[in-house]
Amino acid sequence: MSISGEIKQKLTTAFAPVELVVENDSHRHAGHSGDDGSGETHFSVKIRADALGPMSRVARHRAIHGALGADLIARIHALALDAG
Repeated sequence: MSISGEIKQKLTTAFAPVELVVENDSHRHAGHSGDDGSGETHFSVKIRADALGPMSRVARHRAIHGALGADLIARIHALALDAG
């Protein structure tokens, strides 16, 4: 499964979002720091879920990172989050 697919699966399971968009931005960073040539290093996530609504921005980011897990986070160089 692609990293995008893993991100979608884990966030859907953890938060049952009403909106979830995962974009692979790796092509924009080819040759830059963190590009390992895999084409799966830089991602943007937009997520809207009731469970995230009452949390502070920092708490949302921590919850998302926790749902993704250390193993998946370690394989990603950059993860931009738009959460609410």
